[in-house]
Amino acid sequence: MSLNGSTNEEKIWNYLKAKGLPDCGIAGLMGNLYAESCLIPTNLQNSYEKTLGFTDATYTAAVDKGTYQNFVKDSAGYGLAQWTYWSRKKNLLDFAKKKGKSIGDLEMQLDFLMKELREGYKAVLTTLKTVGSVRQASDAVLLQFERPADQSETAKKRRASFGQKYYDRYAKPKEGQAVGTFKPRLTRPEAGNKYYITKASGGWSDAIKGKPADALCNTLSNCVGYAYGRFNEIGGYGCCKYLRPVNAENFIQFAGGLAVGQEPKLGACMVWRKGATLNGSDGAGHVAIVEQIISATEIVTSESGYGSKTPFWTKRRKKGAGNWGAGSGYTFLGFIYNPAVSGSTTTTPAPNPPTTGGATEALKYKVGQMVQSLAKKHYTSSNAATGKNCKPCEAKVTAINPGSKHPYHVVGTSVYGWVDEDDIAATASADAALAVGDRVKMDKSATIYGTMRKFAAWVYAAKLYVRGIDGNRVVVSTLKSGAITGAVDKKHLTKV
Repeated sequence: MSLNGSTNEEKIWNYLKAKGLPDCGIAGLMGNLYAESCLIPTNLQNSYEKTLGFTDATYTAAVDKGTYQNFVKDSAGYGLAQWTYWSRKKNLLDFAKKKGKSIGDLEMQLDFLMKELREGYKAVLTTLKTVGSVRQASDAVLLQFERPADQSETAKKRRASFGQKYYDRYAKPKEGQAVGTFKPRLTRPEAGNKYYITKASGGWSDAIKGKPADALCNTLSNCVGYAYGRFNEIGGYGCCKYLRPVNAENFIQFAGGLAVGQEPKLGACMVWRKGATLNGSDGAGHVAIVEQIISATEIVTSESGYGSKTPFWTKRRKKGAGNWGAGSGYTFLGFIYNPAVSGSTTTTPAPNPPTTGGATEALKYKVGQMVQSLAKKHYTSSNAATGKNCKPCEAKVTAINPGSKHPYHVVGTSVYGWVDEDDIAATASADAALAVGDRVKMDKSATIYGTMRKFAAWVYAAKLYVRGIDGNRVVVSTLKSGAITGAVDKKHLTKV
């Protein structure tokens, strides 16, 4: 694969993301690589430059030309990971020769790094894939992969701080971040486009295969596989970074903090619920991507559909009564805004726009907070006069509009809309903050984080240890150290 990015750190981040590592794992690994080499693949250990009489460039050139024959046994750290031990340096040299690349080639070293992790450091790779914090990932690389002389607490904190900077720079959504000029997709994805191909088939998507599976892009035909791929293709991340390939109607629940609203914007993902619930028992819903905005009430979308003989189509949709052209069995839930697009919005701004930031002084609960909805009615807008019936349930605050009649927008199994302030209360779990090391029980409605898949039955009966926390994502295990059981949304955990 060709490296994607303008700097070494961008190229490394995108490479590791394309290899399937999560953000915390990538950041922890990169923080260690920075501590070792400043992410310079030709870096010769500084203390050996004078001893050997080489600079980074002359050492690399001499090894490539064969005029320096002691690369394997000179004990000098070299490259991204500062490979030092003779057998690892020999393996690196042999790998570079087999690839026909310079010993200092960045992509070659990244390929070798992943080969080492897969074959010789499987436990480290497993940790990187399942870890719940940058610090945990960083410590695993420091203690089990790099193994420098200084393994003190100070060294651990220093390397983790490097990793945290990469996490903050690349993992956190940056609203309105422009990625060139928005280009609408009005024709089907081309053959080999990895955003629409499953990981098992060499692509970047962890969605299921479509039905029927398209010969060129096998996540089609399926609205989920298409919208998931297209949303990330717009950002050009070289991986599927945002959203999760769950049932279409659950996309907003798994939006990971992305802004949600009722105003169409370019690149946004539209979400419809099928039937009266969000549990899939009465339909899985539908999703589509906004490609063109004609007016405040008319747009063009790109779409796919599970079971469709046509893997891709575009559709002109009118807002109408608010359902944007969907059938009577569907309810429009909202637009998930794409963080890669500053984009054009409708020419008429929405009245009383809600805020999707933190809580204000006037409101008690924050966006993203789990609450207990006591509402028996929910509303389509924050100032609506009439509402629809709903039932009390646990829900998530997805937007707030201070000063309105119904200031909180909440999403739960039996509620989806704006509710009164008096109709929500803090959950018991909200008052008990979790920390690494806590013992917890998991409720039986919990699914594996980012999916709709259930855990093994015994997990729900077990007392678990909190092994890592990254926002709402909590990594749990039956053990204090060692094997990980999995990751779950913290709303499903109770301290014991």
